[in-house]
Amino acid sequence: MVKRGKKKNSNALKKKAAKKIAKKVTKKIGGRRARKIAKKRHAKKILGKRHLKKNFFRRKESDRVVTGIYNFDGLIGGGFEKNSTNLVVGGSGAGKTIFATHFLVEGMKKGEKGLYVTFEEKKEQFFENMKDFGWDLADYEKKGLFTFLEYSPHKVKTMLEEGGGTIESVILKKKISRMVIDSITSFELLFEGELAKREAALELFGMIRDWDCTSLLTLDENVEGKGLTSGTMEFEADSIILLYYIRNKNERQRRIEVVKMRGTKHSSSLYNFEIGKRGIIIGKSAVRG
Repeated sequence: MVKRGKKKNSNALKKKAAKKIAKKVTKKIGGRRARKIAKKRHAKKILGKRHLKKNFFRRKESDRVVTGIYNFDGLIGGGFEKNSTNLVVGGSGAGKTIFATHFLVEGMKKGEKGLYVTFEEKKEQFFENMKDFGWDLADYEKKGLFTFLEYSPHKVKTMLEEGGGTIESVILKKKISRMVIDSITSFELLFEGELAKREAALELFGMIRDWDCTSLLTLDENVEGKGLTSGTMEFEADSIILLYYIRNKNERQRRIEVVKMRGTKHSSSLYNFEIGKRGIIIGKSAVRG
């Protein structure tokens, strides 16, 4: 009995050591996915396959980041994957900014720090608009939970050249858990030619992944009847959510569709949604026909 106990403790210590050493080794490796792979491989070298259980590096339920948007988290397996980069696409008036802010507010309610990066919104007007949904962003800001960063698209270009810039400094200094960039449409316009746009998008997404926070990017594009046209962003994003603002006879209807959720079984149906006094509310039943 004593020998078994010693063996069990020895294995536990090995696992602890493997995680600790692997973490140090992989700090210099760029990219979240690269770090995970390197960590797993390094642990295997220390432990050997015999000691490496199947669930040693498996994603846990706690790795899901809940959005708080009514009926949405159930459509995507419980929330966004932690540290993932997510793209919300829709035309003008579709509800992208409200969707993104709802996601930030849910985190701040739990004590998570949120960053809102904008190229177009003015702080005072934005704060005033969000009061309509019961979100007192000024109060969250006083508590140190919310940071509003007005950023010109040209600064983003400089950020790519410098490898981080002000946004990275804020994320690291304030330990940001959730970030919103609203929107990346202006950013795309800075680059001429498809190749330049593609390279810039790859750099941007790679940089965001290295910041280790769950991010939500909005893209202003009318997707009704044609789908998403930005191929690079579509490929690089961990998830893609489309927001439709469809004219139906004499009125417009809002609909939501999850077209991609990497590594997650998600709903592929269309759902109606409304923008109410507490943010976005998604219908329980899928749209028929």
